[in-house]
Amino acid sequence: MTKRSPFKYFKTSPEIIRLAVMMYIRFPLSLRNVEDLLHERGIDICHETVRFWWHRFGPMFAAEIRRKRVDRMRACRYWRWHLDEVFVKINGEKHYLWRAVDHEGEVLESFVTKTRDKKAALKFLKKALKRHGPSGEFVTDCLRSYGAALREPGISDRQDTGRWANNRAENSHLPFRRRERAMLRFRRMRTLQKFASVHASVANHFNQERSLSTRQIFKQNRAAALSQWRGLLAE
Repeated sequence: MTKRSPFKYFKTSPEIIRLAVMMYIRFPLSLRNVEDLLHERGIDICHETVRFWWHRFGPMFAAEIRRKRVDRMRACRYWRWHLDEVFVKINGEKHYLWRAVDHEGEVLESFVTKTRDKKAALKFLKKALKRHGPSGEFVTDCLRSYGAALREPGISDRQDTGRWANNRAENSHLPFRRRERAMLRFRRMRTLQKFASVHASVANHFNQERSLSTRQIFKQNRAAALSQWRGLLAE
């Protein structure tokens, strides 16, 4: 039995939908910015259409990217996770965005809570372990919630709190912070959770680490990532 295409009942072509979703999630653009950029290319749509597309297809694209990466990384013998949390304000109220980043700098999991105690850390850790499997080492800061949460499954001996060891997780917050400013913050906890998860997967997909490769290799990797993006949900 063939799987029904998610684009079946849409008049707009899948290529335009993928382009609009990629522009909105990947770059620090507003909905109206995306509308104007598409208009310059002869595509006349409303900014609310862009909003509907990203809500409908963003999680689908992110899930397919995440599934392929999880299947590939589960076979990795040495997997080092960097755990960190950053505060995000929703309607003036402080919330916490927990993130797990692997040794390659790619975000594995994003989780939003109202507190940053042991209960929140343990819930975040269980979610990450269930989806991605075990890790050989957990690099954290000195927040006691991490140590308490790691003791529950009996993996506290894998924790590393060395000075500057968690810079990789700290730097991973920067793309999200730039995107947060462009969106003028968030109004609901559910919206933050959804966008953080989708943004992480898209950022991982287009993260080429250009400083570690030559210009020619970077161009090849960028073209490959764009080609794979154009093929998402094509089957």
